[in-house]
Amino acid sequence: MRKTIDHILSAKYWWLILIVALLGFNYLASVFHTRLDLTGEKRYTLSKGTKTILSELENNVQIDVFLKGEFPSGFRKLANSTDEFLRLLKERNSSKIHYRFISPSDKMPGANKSYGDTLVSMGAIPINLTVQKKEGESTNIIFPVALITIDGKQSLVNLLPGANRQMSQQELNTAEALMEYQFVKTLDKMTSKETPAIVYATGNGEPTDYRVMDMEQTLTKEYRFGPFDISSNPIPAEANVLMIVKPTSQFSESEKLKIDQFVMRGGKLLCFIDNLYAERDSLAYKPETVAYDRNLNLTDLFFRYGFRINTDLVMDLQCDMIPFIVGGTSDNPQMELLRWNYYPFLTPTNNQITRGLGYINARFANSIDTIKADGVKKEPLLVTSPNSRIISTPALISLNENKNVPEDENFRKNAIPVAMLLEGRFTSLYRNRITQSQRDTLSSQGLGFKDASPDNKMIIVADGDMVLNDLIAPNGPGSAPEPIPMGWNKYTYSEYMQQTERGKWFIPVANRDFLLNCIEYLVSNPAISETRNKDIVLRLLDSKKVNAQKSTWQFINILCPVLLVVLLGGIYQQIRRKKYAS
Repeated sequence: MRKTIDHILSAKYWWLILIVALLGFNYLASVFHTRLDLTGEKRYTLSKGTKTILSELENNVQIDVFLKGEFPSGFRKLANSTDEFLRLLKERNSSKIHYRFISPSDKMPGANKSYGDTLVSMGAIPINLTVQKKEGESTNIIFPVALITIDGKQSLVNLLPGANRQMSQQELNTAEALMEYQFVKTLDKMTSKETPAIVYATGNGEPTDYRVMDMEQTLTKEYRFGPFDISSNPIPAEANVLMIVKPTSQFSESEKLKIDQFVMRGGKLLCFIDNLYAERDSLAYKPETVAYDRNLNLTDLFFRYGFRINTDLVMDLQCDMIPFIVGGTSDNPQMELLRWNYYPFLTPTNNQITRGLGYINARFANSIDTIKADGVKKEPLLVTSPNSRIISTPALISLNENKNVPEDENFRKNAIPVAMLLEGRFTSLYRNRITQSQRDTLSSQGLGFKDASPDNKMIIVADGDMVLNDLIAPNGPGSAPEPIPMGWNKYTYSEYMQQTERGKWFIPVANRDFLLNCIEYLVSNPAISETRNKDIVLRLLDSKKVNAQKSTWQFINILCPVLLVVLLGGIYQQIRRKKYAS
């Protein structure tokens, strides 16, 4: 027996033992699958909320990714990262999750149109990418999106959030960090049995005309959204979010009580407020105008919640443009687009709401101050550039300001907050001061007075124009006007579009994405919102060390393994010669 074991374990049969071991290991790996995530930021680990959603899927989920084809390295890396993430989803629920990569130029089965045509009709924005090759320039139409289909319902997932789309390493890193959130929030919306309700407050001069067309079209795709006159009716109990956008007339005490008690009952507040009357239209007939307080009567309510919208105007050297008369005659003036410091391009902070967004366009924005409020946490969402300033009321706004180059020494303020997130337990403005008449009014509506809220959150933006849209005549003067996306400037929109087609650099705006992110944060599952906090560390090589030590590491990685094999082979041969020498 001992001889048999020694015979099997002899060098003559080592290869047989190795084959049996490999077959056994592969069989066990096919039955019991697991992986270890050794990255510090848990890059390849799904969050608890994601795992819960995947485990509760009832229908098959088909995910089509339109990143198949010959792409530059940045988009290839995005495609590879998407494939790695979708493998994680499929491993978690292989029976329900199915995915594939499709070229957008392929024809759809049973239809005489490509996938790209369908994506455009669904709202996907293609990237016209021109790549220089040896044989000349090559143009690719790239759709950095995925299409999720569940039980006949379809929804797009943006794989490249943020509007710059220059595919820098930092932007690609941000896209990978937000990938789990982008997919999971879409899955949650498509599988949720209840659709959140958003009430658009009217009754105090809020716009209800063409300026809200893009907002309405954007929000009605995913939410129950509609106007509601809060001046004469109580706020519906089923409302999840109350939106107040650019009111122009004063709020009464009864209206403030309705807003206050809506917040105290756990309702979410989203405000876009212009505290000053300052409009571009006022400069159409005269070269200057004075900005003055609208006196909305909301200061004490906001003060109790922990913030104040100041009666001032923010100016920034990082700004949009408007047309100015720079010459010519009165009959044939010469127009030129010049920077207008009252239209700042705001910078998103590194918050889970604003992470990955491009610039946000504001118009005649105010600044926000925070006030001490026990139990309330405040965090800025949008801030100005390092070259900004504040002017207080009474503020004279003049077109003549652009005749001279702005004095940079006046623009020294940095990160002036224009949008703020507040979270915590808010205290009612009417605590210890509610009248019996107000109590009776609440009782008639079947409501009791609450002097404090549960854990709640609200978002306040000191600019009412941020979510409104302009109209342009796309086919020239006299043609039917059409709305453009919110935040875009009607004077520069066509120019930016032409620059995009020519492949030039341009400053886009992400106002629509900002609005959607705000709504999603206020109404979505907190576990899903947490997935936005994932941060992938960007580990870049030191370019100076790479250039200095290039030859050394090439020698170590290429020649050293070869020399090591030769050395070990020589040693092995010497041992054999000594062992079997006669």
